[in-house]
Amino acid sequence: MRLTRRGLLATVYGTGLAACAPAAVTPAAVPEASRDLPDATQLASMIRNKEISAAEAVEEAIKRAEATQPQINFMVTDTFAIAREKAKAPVSGPFAGVPFLIKDLDNVAGVVTRFGSAATAGQPPAEKDDAFVAATFAAGLICIGKSAAPENGYLPTTEPLAFPPSKNPWDTTRSTAGSSGGAAAATAAGVVPMAHANDGGGSIRFPAANNGLVGLKPSRGRMIDEEPGARPLDLAVQGVVSRTVRDTAGFFAATEATGGAAVFPAVGMVTGPGKARLKVGVLSTGFGGAEPEAEVAGILQATAKLLEAQGHTLTGSTKWPTAPTFGDDFLAYWSLGAAQDVAGVEKLLGKKADETMVEPFTLRMAANATSLKPADIEALQMRLLAAATAYDEWIKGFDVVISPVFTSPPSPLGFLRGDVPFDTLRERLLHEVGYTLIHNISGAPAMSLPLGWTTGGLPVGIQFSAANGAEKLLLELAYEIEAAQPWIGRKPAVWAG
Repeated sequence: MRLTRRGLLATVYGTGLAACAPAAVTPAAVPEASRDLPDATQLASMIRNKEISAAEAVEEAIKRAEATQPQINFMVTDTFAIAREKAKAPVSGPFAGVPFLIKDLDNVAGVVTRFGSAATAGQPPAEKDDAFVAATFAAGLICIGKSAAPENGYLPTTEPLAFPPSKNPWDTTRSTAGSSGGAAAATAAGVVPMAHANDGGGSIRFPAANNGLVGLKPSRGRMIDEEPGARPLDLAVQGVVSRTVRDTAGFFAATEATGGAAVFPAVGMVTGPGKARLKVGVLSTGFGGAEPEAEVAGILQATAKLLEAQGHTLTGSTKWPTAPTFGDDFLAYWSLGAAQDVAGVEKLLGKKADETMVEPFTLRMAANATSLKPADIEALQMRLLAAATAYDEWIKGFDVVISPVFTSPPSPLGFLRGDVPFDTLRERLLHEVGYTLIHNISGAPAMSLPLGWTTGGLPVGIQFSAANGAEKLLLELAYEIEAAQPWIGRKPAVWAG
């Protein structure tokens, strides 16, 4: 999901735009099973050491993309020609020469941004890179294509009606999740070692969970972004999905905001586990009271036992500190963004939007927003701000809280698609996504790690929540868990490597 709406809520945090000053990535050990397809850190090291050229790395990724795209539809637009030209020139940065995908909600100069929508057909290419996209290029990454996303990033599945659905490489009848679903499918299938993602309600964590990947949603204001200075409460933050913790840590270090305008002190490169033993809360119930399915609940409890075996202290079960209205309040806030998007389409095309231009879900959300009076919006703002404050107080009782990411394993294609009748889709959304939304309201970081597979072979992610600014703690814990229970050797049915 993606939303960066200005002027809707009172200023909660400031943010900074700083020049990207990437440092060298220090490779940490990863299980030997990864050697048949290097992660981004190892591939960058191979390119630096001239074991392989950037051009060769890009060409290999293009070959994998061409073989895999017909099977899982992870890409909207290829940028093969641009990538080949960039790979011929000198490249620098910690990931110099590593092939990459940019999510098709963000602008790459010279490429049309489709936003998963029929309304953008025939529009001109973007004139310049978005600021965060420029930061990824400054880190040396080379974009071979734009990864698929649902329309405007709204739904937690990548099945835009204007394009073929992205399919989960573990089971192509299942959803990749969303909105960074194309990025996750390509990474899980071995097309690229990691890919750009962003998160306005779970859109890094959802696809990481559904595809067996690492997905860190950073704190609001942590990463290089569009505008310096104070800003209203934005939901979306930038990041990456990857197969290894060290890739996520290296990308984070290369693209976090630094300098005087940064919201948080820079973390830099996290290279391994921390020594501190943590207080861990365990949370199974979603915002609306839903409980996870049995296999998901079992993987959550197994994760708790793993942490306890590692010497961390379980403080017992806990519940979200949110009001019963929280899920509907989040959707109402979402609808204000949908209304802006529909208005933008109507201005762009010069006529009233209908289902030939915009998906039914987006239209209904926009219509719902028109029913909100100024007093309703003000009350909504106050409840969401109260939820953010409640989270900040609640998380002080723990170092980290573990929970599911979804209540169920990857859902069948079509289950959460934008043409499902709205009331049915609303109920499904509120049931499925009961664990991630609060971090986008509070601004806090959260991370999904692939800590279990169902008996049917589907990956299940477990979420780790922490306080604002605590990415170092989360990354250190992720390294520890990755070493204790490696996942890198698992490969999906659709595998490009």
